[in-house]
Amino acid sequence: MLVARFTLARGRRFPEHVHPTHQLAWPERGVLSISVGDTTWVLPPTRALWIPAGVPHITGASVAAAMHGLYLRPDRVPAPWSGPTVLAVGPLLAALIPHLGRTDLGDAERTRAEAVLLDQLTPAPVASVELTLPTDERAARVADALLADPADTRGAAALARLAGTSPRTLHRLFQDSTGCGPAEWRMRARIRASLALLAAGTPVAVVAGRVGYRTPSAFVAAFRKVLGTTPAQVFGAHGPRAGDTV
Repeated sequence: MLVARFTLARGRRFPEHVHPTHQLAWPERGVLSISVGDTTWVLPPTRALWIPAGVPHITGASVAAAMHGLYLRPDRVPAPWSGPTVLAVGPLLAALIPHLGRTDLGDAERTRAEAVLLDQLTPAPVASVELTLPTDERAARVADALLADPADTRGAAALARLAGTSPRTLHRLFQDSTGCGPAEWRMRARIRASLALLAAGTPVAVVAGRVGYRTPSAFVAAFRKVLGTTPAQVFGAHGPRAGDTV
């Protein structure tokens, strides 16, 4: 098991590439964005992504990030999941990853730590902010607008006019290609945008307004619905400033 650590400046991006090994990508700090095809996962420090060997992917950082990459040989560690899978990163796993990156570990100590790490690889009960882009051109126009301005408050009728179709058809187009309707897709896009702001230390009340929520409590409710937790629990010491609403 090889462990590498990368420091990614804001906007840094590794073009599409493939590993002959399985990879576990984890942001110790900041936020990672990993894309496979039309689907993008946005990962805070409480999430990692298992990428099976041979899967082409793009890795980037919207804010400065410290990334750990674990590389596991398929002949040594059979893939427990056939496709990219979001894993929960608790305190033990977060400590084991950099521990295995040390160069002074003895063989026995490393073997024991690797066994414990593999036991800790558990799919997250609620994944990262997973966002699939719609394939239909009409729905894609709406998706592009919502990504460009997460605070866009246009309702279903106005978004349908932008797409040149009816609200019912627009909902079907989103549902068929992304697995959720425009309203849920917009919520996910907003929470995705909020992660970079939170990682940079922007207060929750400010983040809420920037991504389209009238109150911090409404934003936190949406955040919890998407990620199953609060901003403070996701980022810990690197999250919102003390005294913010979380």
